[in-house]
Amino acid sequence: MSAIGEQQYRFICDLVYQHSRINLGPDKKELVAARVAKRLRQLHIDSYEQYCHYLKGPEGEEELINLVNVISTNFTNFFREIKHFEFLTETILPQMCSPNSQAREKAFRVWSAASSSGEEPYTISIVLHHFFLSRSNWRWQVDASDISTRMLDKARQGVYEAERINTVPNPEWVPRYFQRGTGNWTGYVRVKNELRNQVQFHHLNLLQPQYPFAYMFQVIFCRNVMIYFDRPTQEQLINKLTNQLVPGGYLLVGHSESLTGVKHHLHPVKPSIYIKPA
Repeated sequence: MSAIGEQQYRFICDLVYQHSRINLGPDKKELVAARVAKRLRQLHIDSYEQYCHYLKGPEGEEELINLVNVISTNFTNFFREIKHFEFLTETILPQMCSPNSQAREKAFRVWSAASSSGEEPYTISIVLHHFFLSRSNWRWQVDASDISTRMLDKARQGVYEAERINTVPNPEWVPRYFQRGTGNWTGYVRVKNELRNQVQFHHLNLLQPQYPFAYMFQVIFCRNVMIYFDRPTQEQLINKLTNQLVPGGYLLVGHSESLTGVKHHLHPVKPSIYIKPA
């Protein structure tokens, strides 16, 4: 297989940007070539030039989904960037779900807006389930979304290599929330049904005109997503997410991300944590 040419690389980058707003700069050429090569092998296509013709053909629209799937970076793990979950446990939940809460509807909703293979929404579910055990008058729900259908399929299954749960901070939570596999599934764990049933998965593009939610959220996790977007797209995304937050709701972005220089209506609370004015 020949190396990817500059013309093919630019075509693929432009196509990915139009569909997902993921901004692939000139320094991503090697990464894109390696990931797209997987599609070439699966489709038995011999060159990147032929693949670009394939994308322009009648099968192109369907293939575009597969292209975005392989381009999307999906690294994650349970309790990644744990300070966010500590803040959720120690500050947000006690504040918004206190016994004196005047909320008309005792419902707490969190959106994992870039859920990847599911570790983030299931981590949120563990935290919420543990917190609300003694607060039966409240109900809670986690919505999770991703642009990658491949990652959503994995997330819905809730099956992971056993070593992936080594980052769960409380050892008692492992048998409480995970089932260990046997036989052919030795070395794997599965998230138990009581958690999986609390998570609703959605295939969506964060920049699409409308979101499929008839309600707003107390907390939105949108972590390690903006790093792939240019500034205008970042501003568009933050404003769309802000509109989905209840007054006083929180937006959590990745520790390596910042809203500095991005026009928005949120107030900073801590690095990577923002609140919508009440």
